Amino acid sequence: MSSWRAVMTYNKYSQVAARAVRSALKEPERIKADKRALVTLKKQIWEKGIPTESKFVDPEQQKAAEAANQKKPTAAV
Repeated sequence: MSSWRAVMTYNKYSQVAARAVRSALKEPERIKADKRALVTLKKQIWEKGIPTESKFVDPEQQKAAEAANQKKPTAAV
């Protein structure tokens, strides 16, 4: 008897199952679920106990974050 364990890892299996569930949802719920499925990943190196600047692993996310920070209005002092 063949099982999913013989073909893929648990993480891959859960990704496939989640994608199938999201695709079965009706439009408004599917859109919300798709937004929750997005993942961002940052890395930050620590040197001598002090953190350096954190950066997104995906360069496109880094550009989007920088653009969003430039659009934010600064508080007047």
